[in-house]
Amino acid sequence: MTSSSGSSSDEISAKALQQLRHVSTATLTTQLFKRGLRNVFLQGVKPLTPPAAGTPNLVGPAFTMRNIPAREDIDHLGVFQDPNHPQRKGVETAPAGSVIVQDCRGERSVGSLGSILAARLRAREVAGMVSDGPVRDAATIAATGLPVFCAGASAPLNLVRHHTVDLNLPIACGGVAVYPGDIIVGDSDGVVVVPRHLAEEVAAAAEEQEQLEAYVTLRIEAGGALPGLYPPNEQTLADYATWKAERS
Repeated sequence: MTSSSGSSSDEISAKALQQLRHVSTATLTTQLFKRGLRNVFLQGVKPLTPPAAGTPNLVGPAFTMRNIPAREDIDHLGVFQDPNHPQRKGVETAPAGSVIVQDCRGERSVGSLGSILAARLRAREVAGMVSDGPVRDAATIAATGLPVFCAGASAPLNLVRHHTVDLNLPIACGGVAVYPGDIIVGDSDGVVVVPRHLAEEVAAAAEEQEQLEAYVTLRIEAGGALPGLYPPNEQTLADYATWKAERS
C-alpha cells in the first residue's frame, strides 16, 4: 500500500466551513461552473438517509480510499486479522472531521462499509463516508447517525469484489476526481467536490448567491416576471442591495 499525507497549505476558515454547511450543492455547482469546473458532482451517489429539512450539510476534507478488483487467492476473511489492512487502517486513521471517500469503481454488487466500521467512524468523530458503491447493514448504519452518501444497499461483503490498496491518494468517485484534502459537501441532492484552494472564495460567493436568490424568489412570488429578475439586471441588484441593508 502506498499513501500520502494529503496535507495542504490552503487553510479553510471556520466561517467558510459554516457557510458550506448551509448552502446547497446546486449553488456550489453553479459557483464552480463560473470558475470553469464542470465535473464536480458525484454521479450515482445519494444520501443513505434523506436529511431532514434544516439539517446542516456534510462538510469536511476528503480522506481517500481506493479499491481495485478482488482476487480470490488474496482476498479472504483472514486478511482482516492484520491491523494494517488498508480498509481497517483507513477507518482507524482518518482524522476527526474528515470525510472518507471511497473509489469503488461504481461496483454495485457488494457493500463498501458495514455497521461496525460505521460505528467506529462515528466514535472517532469522522464527519461521514462517501462511496460510489453501496453499503451493507444499511438500516443499522443509518441508526448510527453517521452521514453516509453511497449507491444504495447491497448485503455481500467488500472482499467479494474489492481489494483496498491506497489511502489518501487521488482517486475517482462517481466519475469525479477527488484529491486528499478537497472539501466534500453533501446534501439531499448528493455530493459535490470543492477543490481545497477554491473553498474559501466559493463558500462566500455561494452564501451571497443564495441571499440574492432568496430576494429574487420573493419578487417572483409577488408576481414579478423573469426578465430583469432572473438573471437580475442592474435595477434588481440595486433593489437587492437596499433590501439586504434593511434586513441587516
